[in-house]
Amino acid sequence: MTPDPDPAPVPSPPGSSPDGGDEDRVRGLLARAALGVAPGPVPLAAVRRAGLARRRRRTAGLSALSVLGAAAAVAAVVVLTPVRPAPSAPGPDRIAAPPSTSPPPAPSSSSPRPPVPPPDPAPVRVVAPGERVDAGRGYTVWLTEQGKYWSDPDGLENFRSAVDGNIDRSAAGVSRQSEGTAAGAFHSGLYYGTRTVGRVELTDARGRTILATLLELPGRPGWGVWYAHTGAGAGEVSVELYDRAGERLGDGPV
Repeated sequence: MTPDPDPAPVPSPPGSSPDGGDEDRVRGLLARAALGVAPGPVPLAAVRRAGLARRRRRTAGLSALSVLGAAAAVAAVVVLTPVRPAPSAPGPDRIAAPPSTSPPPAPSSSSPRPPVPPPDPAPVRVVAPGERVDAGRGYTVWLTEQGKYWSDPDGLENFRSAVDGNIDRSAAGVSRQSEGTAAGAFHSGLYYGTRTVGRVELTDARGRTILATLLELPGRPGWGVWYAHTGAGAGEVSVELYDRAGERLGDGPV
């Protein structure tokens, strides 16, 4: 290898002395050394590769940030957007239950029963003295000013006085006479001491109630006759007298 020729002498900088001092000598030596160095080739390919690598890393970083931002936005939309439930599948049509055919429950024996209104007043039939009235089942009844008369199916006549003092016509009351067989009985009597008679009511041994037929003479003398029939098995009966308002006035002998 051929040594480089000695470099040309470097001129001294202006203002320095030709033979210079120490400073001038050092500068001259450094200048000669720099001129003696041959520069190497520039590594352009390596520089390009390094630049491309840095660009790729920067692009990858920006892409990752973009993906993260998009994911955050989607998550926010999912959280904030209300989710509507899917409509349920239609079920079978509802069929109305048939009305209950069971009888209503019987009222409890302890529950209070509503009051039973009294029966309507029985009509009073006004008859002339001695007028014969067919009382049914072969019996006949008629009235005179002295009292009550009746006859049985055999034609036997009977009499009950209303004026002999056996009854107190100043107080409300009722009397009774009964006759018959096991097949049934005929009941009759006097009611007295009231001008507002409503009904005469009989109750047999089984608790059944029978309303009597009422007879009076014209002029409302303050007494009258009643009669009724009971069937087989009625047993003994009780008799009660009521006025037109339904108030009980008195009862008769059993």
